[in-house]
Amino acid sequence: MIKTVQARAFAKINVGLRVFGKRPDGFHEIRTVYQTVALADRLQVSIAPRQKGISLESNHRELSAGPENLVYRAADLWQRATGYKGGIRLWLEKKIPMGAGLGGGSSDAATTLMSLERLSGNRLAFLARIELAAKLGSDVPLFLLGGRVLGCGRGEEIYPLTDLPARHCLIAFPGFSVSTAEAYAALGLRLTELKEDRKIKFLGKRSPFPLQAWGPAENDFEWFVFARWPELARVKRQLIRAGAETASLTGSGSALYAVYESAQQLNRAASQIPADWKVFKVRTLPRATYLRRLYV
Repeated sequence: MIKTVQARAFAKINVGLRVFGKRPDGFHEIRTVYQTVALADRLQVSIAPRQKGISLESNHRELSAGPENLVYRAADLWQRATGYKGGIRLWLEKKIPMGAGLGGGSSDAATTLMSLERLSGNRLAFLARIELAAKLGSDVPLFLLGGRVLGCGRGEEIYPLTDLPARHCLIAFPGFSVSTAEAYAALGLRLTELKEDRKIKFLGKRSPFPLQAWGPAENDFEWFVFARWPELARVKRQLIRAGAETASLTGSGSALYAVYESAQQLNRAASQIPADWKVFKVRTLPRATYLRRLYV
């Protein structure tokens, strides 16, 4: 008997992202606050106990349908971790721009893991699920929680934060991607010096950015990205002038976001975005809302 679930894989923004020195494993130490937003890919996940293998189809021609795809890899990793012997069928409808810093591929992978658990009833322990997600990518684990999440380590060490009230969120995508590897390499000697214990205090002066308010979102990648693409810096300034509570590059780019208290402010800001950019008008998703809306 084939079982199927329809799911949403939501995007994220980074409300602050600080990059420190390289770790022994070759990754950079980071601090970030992830926030899920209501821009989503769609996934259809099916299990067929009497069939074999994994198959993936997508509406995006540029996406691989094989082991290079994070969704395929997530299904394969889950299958090996749980010992599931049946077939897995996956359909992915992409809506989140790729290479934008919005975590679309990571969210797709996390949602695949959660959907397979839901369908099979074979639920891993929470820490085992986190470890499995971290093998797929640094920001995959955050999507197992949703809402507002502190990310440490290489981003995979996650701590749920108290949610802020839902806000209107404008996401502006210029239509090109930024290489994350190139962005990290470019930081070079400009990396923030890590002067404190890596056990960051959630409340207090040792935080590298505000954790209990939207506040200014300091993203260490902005100096490199804005120097190469000055139009991004110009649009960010416009978003702030339109009344944003916070505005920033997300991840290493190339998308910008701005958070507004009112839809009127958001619409005014959206009217100033270049006509050839993609604009998404969404809401931030607190944890309870995120979890409730995962499945269609």
